[in-house]
Amino acid sequence: MSLQEQVTQQLKTAMKAKDSVALESLRAIKSAILLTQTQAGAKDLTAEDEIKLVQKLVKQRKDSAEIFRQQGREDLAEPEEAQIRIIEQFLPEQLDEAAIAKIIEGIITQTNAEGMKDMGKVMGMATKTMAGKADGKTISAIVRQKLT
Repeated sequence: MSLQEQVTQQLKTAMKAKDSVALESLRAIKSAILLTQTQAGAKDLTAEDEIKLVQKLVKQRKDSAEIFRQQGREDLAEPEEAQIRIIEQFLPEQLDEAAIAKIIEGIITQTNAEGMKDMGKVMGMATKTMAGKADGKTISAIVRQKLT
């Protein structure tokens, strides 16, 4: 079942339950899908494209929540975090830091990376290997830690 079909199904459920946070989150996903599909020269979304789209939505909300917290606006940060929990349901199961570190160590060994000059090479392989399963910020932090 495609992401769009899953979202449509859950939208119906959220409407029946009158869950406004879920409705807002699901509508954001559906809107992003439709925008992507209607862009000039757009093709059908692959599973990888769908994951990237959902990751982008989660990242936007995390950034917003962080900014609201810095400004002392808990009342605005909490709805963003509630939306994150709903949107994350459409992502593959996320890896924990230990699993990410283990994969990165394998990539470093495989590429013979020695220091920060090889960070781009390691990051490229790591993000491709863990697409949708780990946050880019976390991957980057662990790669930096391992290469220094």
